[in-house]
Amino acid sequence: MKLDANICYQALLTRDARFDGCFFVGVATTGIYCRPVCPAKPPAGRNCSFFPSAAAAEAAGFRPCLRCRPELAPGASSIEANANLARRAADLIETSIPEGWRLSGLADRLGVTDRHLRRVFRAELGASPLQFAQTHRLLLAKRLLTDTSLSITDVAMGSGFSSIRRFNALMKDHYRMSPTDFRRKSGEAPGSDVISLRLGYRPPMAWEELLAFLGARAVEGVESISNDRYRRSVGVEAGGRLLCGWIEVICSNPQPLLEVVVGGPLLTAIPRVLAGVKRLFDLSAHPVAIASVLGPLALDRPGLRVPGAFDGFEIAVRAILGQQISVKSASTLAARFTRAFGEPVDTPFQEIRRLFPKPARIADCTVPMITALGITSRRAVSLIALAGAVADGSLRLDAGAHIEETLKALLDLPGVGIWTAQYVAMRALAWPDAFPHSDYGVMKALRETSPARVLAMAEKWRPWRAYAAMHLWAGLKGGSGHECLHHV
Repeated sequence: MKLDANICYQALLTRDARFDGCFFVGVATTGIYCRPVCPAKPPAGRNCSFFPSAAAAEAAGFRPCLRCRPELAPGASSIEANANLARRAADLIETSIPEGWRLSGLADRLGVTDRHLRRVFRAELGASPLQFAQTHRLLLAKRLLTDTSLSITDVAMGSGFSSIRRFNALMKDHYRMSPTDFRRKSGEAPGSDVISLRLGYRPPMAWEELLAFLGARAVEGVESISNDRYRRSVGVEAGGRLLCGWIEVICSNPQPLLEVVVGGPLLTAIPRVLAGVKRLFDLSAHPVAIASVLGPLALDRPGLRVPGAFDGFEIAVRAILGQQISVKSASTLAARFTRAFGEPVDTPFQEIRRLFPKPARIADCTVPMITALGITSRRAVSLIALAGAVADGSLRLDAGAHIEETLKALLDLPGVGIWTAQYVAMRALAWPDAFPHSDYGVMKALRETSPARVLAMAEKWRPWRAYAAMHLWAGLKGGSGHECLHHV
């Protein structure tokens, strides 16, 4: 990625939030790198170097700023082929790759050669995959040491370090402070089983509209929204076992930050949890860039996001259940489905009592077991086929998946058509150009009856058609995206 030093420096002087996460600045006189929104006095231009990622800045020998905290910067969005490949690789690394991961395994997962992945990754992010992974682990550890009361051992393990000695050495080498020094500076005492972390995003954020969309589709027992807070149960598979807990997400800061409260055994799977929250709330979106393409369509709802998925399988199930029925009816079916097949979970919230069913459980179901819930036999067959494909690994429904291959695999499943595949691409695969052109709500908003003509009309919104769909849904009566009677 090529950075224009003059543009970057002007953004730094004005602390332009639109550039937050797009680049980082290394200051030669201090050896520290910052976000462009850092509140510190801007350095002289001759002392600045600009980098496309935190990993690139650290690879050049700079340490993260303790004031603007680079680990809170929102992620970058891009739809170009190489940038998309680098993003998918970065998503996989950030989510769950442990310290001993192999580049060859990552390349195989993405369907490319080691050499190609290494070249593209460095060209887009300015660092190798190994450097990126190490920086991600160190910045996560710094965040946990600064913002939580987890013990240093738990911080090391939760950040992906299998060796305390290695963890201590890298912290001292990169940040010139030991983990104990960070903990002493934060003043936290270890011992809490609930932690609160912050995640950054690029403003503006249409928080009320986002909660309205999620609230209309909330699955009883799994999710709840009240007092501008989103809560849900979470089950993460790690180390061969299922870790069950809960999260609460709040947007109440004057700064562009979400507060994420995490409770239960999930504390040992923090990277997975934070990655899920980033996807769910679309924190990598670049609202200004998106609005510049959508034009008048985006004027009334600045910062509207595409709600993602904490779990891709869950979104796919809900999409199948929602075929050709209203959102309310689909939510009712999803609640029955969860009560029948979801595992119980212990949370401090009366309304959050179950995990959404896991693929392996549904793959073992029979059609009569599902139709007994009022779900049609056709959809029951679809759900079992979907669950089997996800359970055996032949279908992956996350932001690191290959878009075209995944869409084809979805369409090969019984009972899955264009609408379902595109909706899953929007939310589970985080594909910004997905567009359910046969959706009744989209056609109604555009006053069109032909899906083909709708698709042609949407060409002007590329590569952000998923955001266009959200604006079209939000513009309907009700304003929370109540698309219904889906055409599949």
